[in-house]
Amino acid sequence: MNLFGTAGIRGSATERVTPSLALAVGRAAGADSTTEFVVARDGRETGPALLAALEAGLESAGADVRRAGMLPTPALAFASRGRRGIMVTASHNPPTDNGLKLFSDGQEYGDDAEARIEERVESESAPANWDEWGSAERVEPLAAYRKHVAAYAREQGGPLGGMNISVDCGNGMASRATPQVLSALGADVVGVNANVDGHFPARGSKPTPETLSAFSTFVADGDTELGVAHDGDADRVVFLDSDGDIVHEDTVVAMLAEHYTRASDAGDPVMVTTPNASSRIDERVAAAGGRVERVRLGALHEGIRAARENGEEGTEVVFAAEPWKHIHPELGPWIDGVASAAVLARLVADSDLDALREPVNERPYRKVSVECPDERKGSVMDELESALGAAFPDGERDTSHGVRVELDDGWVLVRPSGTEPKVRVYAESETVDALVERTVDEVEAAVAA
Repeated sequence: MNLFGTAGIRGSATERVTPSLALAVGRAAGADSTTEFVVARDGRETGPALLAALEAGLESAGADVRRAGMLPTPALAFASRGRRGIMVTASHNPPTDNGLKLFSDGQEYGDDAEARIEERVESESAPANWDEWGSAERVEPLAAYRKHVAAYAREQGGPLGGMNISVDCGNGMASRATPQVLSALGADVVGVNANVDGHFPARGSKPTPETLSAFSTFVADGDTELGVAHDGDADRVVFLDSDGDIVHEDTVVAMLAEHYTRASDAGDPVMVTTPNASSRIDERVAAAGGRVERVRLGALHEGIRAARENGEEGTEVVFAAEPWKHIHPELGPWIDGVASAAVLARLVADSDLDALREPVNERPYRKVSVECPDERKGSVMDELESALGAAFPDGERDTSHGVRVELDDGWVLVRPSGTEPKVRVYAESETVDALVERTVDEVEAAVAA
């Protein structure tokens, strides 16, 4: 059984993440411990039924449930500190989907914990004795979460002092956090699509150039100084400049990583990211006196733990991120798009967005996919280790997470998709089109072999 992907359990609410599965996962999770579980959901139409089934599973396993209602996922993670938590959300997936994301003390479940849940679900673990079932009560963590984020952001940059910020909440849970936090910091905030609607009628839940086209026009036509857009549960964040143009996700990571590295007094400040992340991040972290460690996609927590365990005295993880998803370790161990919006806004207030971007070397970046049957991925990647070495003999290869080749004028990464029958190609270079074409030729030849 493979329940968990790179971000919890996710899929169709009528075929995969059904009430039956929610009941089974709740019972499996509750059997881990009789501690409290705080539970919440996003605004999807299928959320109430799934949450009810999840709660029944938890209580029947002996766990006490704390119902937190509708929350952004980062707020549920915050509320899970000192206990466990489960969020019913499919994040940026379409409204037909839903999902389950499990937390312990603010951090997403790791591989071992997920394996225990899968094993219990598969074996259909029985309920606890009738007199050992748990109880439930209501909790209200949202106000405390918003205050926590605002207090943290105040330490990172200048007061917003009337700064004009527009926030496209995408009919999702950001509407309950980001405008309020930015307003508390002094910004003049315009909320767009700031009502919760599980049909996501305004735009797709995933913020992309296509789904944000109307918001981009709104920003460009007004007096907005910074645009912010979120996905359905507010763990992802996208930024737009005053012209309505989307700031590249790796440039955002580079700006935040440089800030945290410069602000740290650690002897060895470390930023954790993923193999597909741009070298512009490495450049800005190095300029600030830090270093970058990479970990596989969906495993930022593993990377943070490894950096701390393997580092010497003075090593400190100051920031961790993959595209659109950021962990602010001093704030907490969870991915938090609301916090990123607040922190970047404070940095822009101290300077301006153009000044923050100016030192970032924004070389052309592309990513494409090549069809590859799942059963062929292993042999294809084995073939590409040598094929890419021959294709780029002057490059420096790293095979830790796919095959990444560092070149004089950029880099290329090839890795198997964890969710689709495809191999992904990422490249960054002044001659990126030629680099991608050459790499795709090698991938297609390996798939056809």
